[in-house]
Amino acid sequence: MPTLTIDGQEIEVEANTTVLQAAEELGIQIPRFCYHDRLSIAGNCRMCLVEMEGPPKPIASCAMPVGEGMVIHTNSKVAVKARKGAMEFLLINHPLDCPICDQGGECDLQDQAVAFGRGGSRFTEHKRAVKDKYLGPLVATAMTRCITCTRCVRFATEIAGVEELGATFRGEETEIGTYVEEALTSELSGNLVDVCPVGALTNQAYAFNARPWELRKTESIDVHDAVGCNIRVDCRGNEVLRVLPRLHEDVNEEWLGDRSRYAVDGLGLQRLDRPYVRVDGKLQPASWDQAFAAIKAVMDGTDGARLAAIAGDMADVESMLALKELFTALGSANLDCRQDGAKINGGKRGGYLFNSAIAGIEEADAILLVGTNPRWEATLVNARIRKRWLRDGLSVALIGPESELTYKYDYLGAGPNTLAEIADGSHGFAKVLADAERPMIVLGSGAVARDDGAAVLDLARRVAEQTGMIGADWNGFNILHRAASRVGGMDIGFLPHNDGRDVAGIVAGAGKGEIDLVWLLGADEIDMDGLGQAFVVYQGHHGDAGAHRADVILPGAAYTEKDATWVNMEGRVQQGRRAADPPGEAREDWTIIRALSAVLDQALPYDSLAQLRRHMVEVVPSLDAVDDVGPGEMGAFGVAGEVDAAPFESPVADYYLANAICRASAVMAECSRMYLHGADSTGGATGTDG
Repeated sequence: MPTLTIDGQEIEVEANTTVLQAAEELGIQIPRFCYHDRLSIAGNCRMCLVEMEGPPKPIASCAMPVGEGMVIHTNSKVAVKARKGAMEFLLINHPLDCPICDQGGECDLQDQAVAFGRGGSRFTEHKRAVKDKYLGPLVATAMTRCITCTRCVRFATEIAGVEELGATFRGEETEIGTYVEEALTSELSGNLVDVCPVGALTNQAYAFNARPWELRKTESIDVHDAVGCNIRVDCRGNEVLRVLPRLHEDVNEEWLGDRSRYAVDGLGLQRLDRPYVRVDGKLQPASWDQAFAAIKAVMDGTDGARLAAIAGDMADVESMLALKELFTALGSANLDCRQDGAKINGGKRGGYLFNSAIAGIEEADAILLVGTNPRWEATLVNARIRKRWLRDGLSVALIGPESELTYKYDYLGAGPNTLAEIADGSHGFAKVLADAERPMIVLGSGAVARDDGAAVLDLARRVAEQTGMIGADWNGFNILHRAASRVGGMDIGFLPHNDGRDVAGIVAGAGKGEIDLVWLLGADEIDMDGLGQAFVVYQGHHGDAGAHRADVILPGAAYTEKDATWVNMEGRVQQGRRAADPPGEAREDWTIIRALSAVLDQALPYDSLAQLRRHMVEVVPSLDAVDDVGPGEMGAFGVAGEVDAAPFESPVADYYLANAICRASAVMAECSRMYLHGADSTGGATGTDG
C-alpha cells in the first residue's frame, strides 16, 4: 500500500486510490464538478487541480492514482491559481441565471465560485447560447448553463443503462443532449437532476415552485415499491413539493426511481378528507360518529366468519396490526395482505424474504430471474444487478416474459416447465448455478401470484437447495415483492388462519353472499365488482377503486403524513416520519381503528403510538431492530404439485400508474401517456394518443 503526503499529513492508502480520494480520507476538501463517487472518472472540468512536487504542471487529483512517496499540495499558490483559472473558464459562457434558476441555493457552481473563484472575470466576449434539449416530461433543461461535466452522460450509460445521452460537436461548441431528440426511456431519469452540479438539468414538475430555504425537510421511507428507498420529503406549509433520495448504501445508495420522485403531485389530488356513508345508493359526507355508527350497525350481531379484511400495498405495520387484532377479537380469520394473490405463506421467514439482501446482489456471480421484470417491479434492485453485471461478467438468465432489461441475459423460456427442468438438473443452466460460488434465484409475483404459485414456489426452493444456493454464509433464495406492506404484513401474521379465507376466497365469498362485510385498508387492486352485495368499508387516502365501491369511507393518511413502520423486501425494518398533516378530517390509520374498536366494545390495549409500538415489538420482536435485516429462517415452504404450462405474465402493466397515488398524479399520467400509450416521445402527440 503506497504512502504519500498531502498538505503535510502522511497517509497510507490502497493501491489505485486517487489523490482526491486520499485527500478526502484526511478530511481535506478538493473542489470538483465532473467527479462523482459512483461514476467513471472523466477528468474534464479541471477544478480539482492540485500541485504535486516534481511535475511542472498541476495534476487533476480525481484522475491521478496515488504513488509511493508522492508529495501533494492542495492549497499552494500554484493550486489556488489553477483552481481560479479553471473556475474563470467555466464561467465564461455561464449565464447570470441565479435569481431564476431552480438550482439556486443548492448549486455546486455557486458554492465553489464563492469558495474557490476569483470573484471577477477577464473575459469580455459574448456568451454563447445553447438550445434547450427535450428529455421528456420529467427533466427540464437549460443547456446554456451546462459546463460539460458529462455526469449526466455517464449516469445514463453506466447506472440507468440507457445510452441515449452524449456530446455532439467539439471544443466550445460541444453540446450535451440526445442524438435524436426524444424522451429518455429510463425509470431513473430523475437522478440526472441530482447528479447535475449546475442548473442545466432540473426537476420539471418542481420548476419555479420554491427555494430550498423555504422548505421543511423530513427524512422518511418510500412506499411505491418494496425496496424501501430512503427519502427526504420537502414541504412548504402542508404541501409536499418534492421528494429526494437519501443516502443508504445497503438499500438505494443515493438513487431513486421516477415513480417515487415525481408522483408527489398525486398526494394533493383526489384526496379523501372526510368520512362518507352511502345513502340511497350515493356517498354522502358524514361525521366520524355517523360513519362508525353505520359500521357498527352491520358488525353488531354478525358472525366473525362473515367479516373479512384486506390490506393494501402501502399499508404500514401499525395499522395492519391494529386491524388484525380488532378482527381477531371479533372472531374473524379472514385476513390477507397478499392483495395480488401470491401463494406465499408466512411460516418460515426465509420463504418470503429477499434473503441475499439488496446489497448482496453485488456478491452474486449467477442470477436466475423467474416471473419478474425487476426494471419495473423494483427499479433499484435492477440497478444493482446492472452494477454487478458491469463489473465482471455476471451470468443472468430469465424465465418469464421477455423484458428490456438494462443488462444482457440468457432467455431460457416463458413458463414453469423450464424451471422444473432446472430443478431436476436436466437444463444447462442448472450447472451454471451449481458451479457458481454465490448463485441467486429471484422469484417475482408473476410466478407466485397464480393458481399454481405454491407449486412454483416449491420448484424454486428445490432449485435453490440442489444448486447450493443456501449455505452458512450465503442464502441465494429471494422473493422480489412489489408491495411495501407485504413483508411487514406477513411478519405480524396478517394472513388467513384457522381455515380463514385468502383474498380470492374473500372476493368469491362476498360475491356469493357468504361474507357480509369487507374492510379494505388501502386495497384498490382487487376485483371490486366481485364483492357483490357485501358491505364495504374503505379506509384509505385517495378516491380510487376501493373508495368508489365503498359503503363507508374512512379517510386515512398517506405515507408522508404519518409516523409509521414498513419492512422492505429484504426484511429491513424502517420507520417513516410525518412530513405533513393529513388533509381535512383524515387521520392516521391506526388511530381510526383504535377509535372504532371502542365503539364496537372491543377497545384495543393502546392509546398512543409509543404504546402500540411497544406492543408491536412484543408480538414480533424483530420489529424492534430498526434499519436491521432480521434473520430469514429457511425450511419447507411451497407445495409440491403439478404446474400449469401457461407462461408467466408480468404483474405490472403500467410502471407509472401502479397505485392510487400514481393514478392521481398528473405527472405520472403524462408519463404513462407518453411512454406506454402512444404519445409522441418528442413532445407532441400522435394520432394514436391514449
